[in-house]
Amino acid sequence: MEVRVYKSAKILELWLNDKLIQTYPIGIGKEEFGHKMFEGDLRTPEGQYKICVKNPKSKFHLSLGLNYPNEQDARKAFKEARISEDDYNCIMDAHRKGEGPPWNTPIGGAIYLHGDLESKNWSEGCIRMYKEDIEYLYQTLKLGDEVFIFP
Repeated sequence: MEVRVYKSAKILELWLNDKLIQTYPIGIGKEEFGHKMFEGDLRTPEGQYKICVKNPKSKFHLSLGLNYPNEQDARKAFKEARISEDDYNCIMDAHRKGEGPPWNTPIGGAIYLHGDLESKNWSEGCIRMYKEDIEYLYQTLKLGDEVFIFP
């Protein structure tokens, strides 16, 4: 399975073997344009991520955590002096081990696909979906499935 998110269209597509299975409406970060740069910027990241955690007890119904920041995010942030060398090394080490990266660095983390689009059509950087839609994705997607987020 593969997920493709199109921020400008506010849609999420579910793909299997290069075939579009379903399209869902979504909400994204309140700051709709641009890639996530730091904690609290209200932006949804852009790039290639993987599902690294499934949370059945989310305060937003159900949630699927993404491995943001990825290696590219860490390299760029380190080059631009937005994270320390220690933060950079921790992020890169987690990815080498196939683990979720630390979510407490200055570039943020804890980016999820989650429910509760019914109550609000934007997020602080996550991707919001209707509860019945996240229920289906939660059952269908597996750890390691890819999520591509486009502008």
